[in-house]
Amino acid sequence: MTGRHGRPDAPENGTPSGRRIVKMSASTQRPGVRAGRPVAGRGQTTGRPVVARPVDRSADRSADRSADRSADHGDAETERHYASAWLRPEQIERDAADADAQTDVAGTAVGAYATDRPVGRGSDRRDPEPDPEPAEPEADPGWLLGDDPPAPRGDALTEALPQGREERPRRRLLWPGIAVLLVVVLAGGVFFARDLLPIVFPPDYDGPGTGRVVVEVSDGSSTREIGEQLVADDVVASARSFGDAAEDNPNGRGIQPGFYELRRQMSSADAVEALLDPATRVGRLEIRSGVQLDDTVGAGDSTVPGVLSLISRATCTVDDAGAERCASVADLRAAMADTDPAELGVPTWALDGVRRAEPARRLEGLLAPGTVDLAPGIGAREALEQVVRASVPRIEASGLVEEAEARGVPPYDALIVASLAEREGVAADFGKVAQVIYNRLAVPMRLQFDSTVNYPLDRQTLLTSPFDRARPGPYNTYLNLGLTPTPIGAVSPEALRAALEPTPGPWVYFVKCQTDGISCFAVAPEEHDANRRLAQERGVY
Repeated sequence: MTGRHGRPDAPENGTPSGRRIVKMSASTQRPGVRAGRPVAGRGQTTGRPVVARPVDRSADRSADRSADRSADHGDAETERHYASAWLRPEQIERDAADADAQTDVAGTAVGAYATDRPVGRGSDRRDPEPDPEPAEPEADPGWLLGDDPPAPRGDALTEALPQGREERPRRRLLWPGIAVLLVVVLAGGVFFARDLLPIVFPPDYDGPGTGRVVVEVSDGSSTREIGEQLVADDVVASARSFGDAAEDNPNGRGIQPGFYELRRQMSSADAVEALLDPATRVGRLEIRSGVQLDDTVGAGDSTVPGVLSLISRATCTVDDAGAERCASVADLRAAMADTDPAELGVPTWALDGVRRAEPARRLEGLLAPGTVDLAPGIGAREALEQVVRASVPRIEASGLVEEAEARGVPPYDALIVASLAEREGVAADFGKVAQVIYNRLAVPMRLQFDSTVNYPLDRQTLLTSPFDRARPGPYNTYLNLGLTPTPIGAVSPEALRAALEPTPGPWVYFVKCQTDGISCFAVAPEEHDANRRLAQERGVY
């Protein structure tokens, strides 16, 4: 049976029923065959039209429209062709092999259907180019996480259908997230071990420690700063444990600045106790008023250490072997004599007087009363310089320079007057004694002080013998007019204030007339002789 809508009983030209031949080139098209349409006027046809590649779509558009209008109903063969596009690839390959023998196109027929999309009646259709082979998926590490391996690629129908949400990016972000989490956990553990653990359980040594180490506690240091210094010197294990021990000790806040001889690797509690013990204090120099540079003989056989001996003792240190090392008094004397006074810290207002004085006594009076902390083991020159530089501000704090110049007195002379008042009287009489000095200098009149005669003799007694008073020397005020070349001892702030503000009065004589050291003052020699007899009657001398 023939005809377009009839069922094809037999193939035409050997073409199997239900198959079509796809033309690959318009140049090999047979005469009388239009692109995309069945051949008109043929007897029997195959069940599927032979389709060639279109040559000129615009030229045949009107003919196609008239042909389409002649067929109002659907084309059964065309419908079968459309449905065959969904055949499985292996079926399509078998059909193409069968159609190879009957093709009328030069070259090799392609056993594949031209499109994967329906073509309506009367419309032109181009053969689609073959789909590119999809690239192999990248290596997926999902199996490391327990994921299923990727599914094998499906057929054309499966791949044409909408696919589910891609999961690969989520798996790719999982490893970085785990890595970040591990880093955070490790960092937290390190922070706890390094910072929090010592706070909760601060390390501490056990026992009294070993060896010797000198530690300095600076003025104004807090307990935490002291603990940090002790840790740096390997005395305690941690500043926190030292702070806790200081809080537990009722006197823990009473640690004073200075140098302390401690042991290495002590327990914090033992370190606090050692810092509160005066016996561990080293390098501490304490100068008292009236003390002179050299040692002096006091009452009986007692010896009063001089400032040089005190400095020497403060510089002593003991090494781990038990050997002691100090800056000797001889070294201090040599440094005082051989070093320019300005390099030792002598102020400009005292330089002239200091340079005129005997080198072994030139720093007398410039070493003020008070305490100075010297580093144990320090050298002689460094020790002298440190004491001078610590003393000058204390001397100048009383307004010495300004007030002395206002009174028309050189500051260094005022310092000498203060030292004489310090040695000749008690604090209650400093102002009157200073006034007697100024009155005698104004006459002029010799001072005739026993203290100045005893100064080079290194004695502190009140009385002098006629032989001593007749001995020549720059400090013998029985023989010399004016002041002594230097002060004769350390000057207290009270004596310095009296030299700057003496008690007004006409006195030119005084003598100690009471057992408590109070003096009686006089203007005339007769009055002075009466006061001396009164003193003898009272047993003062």
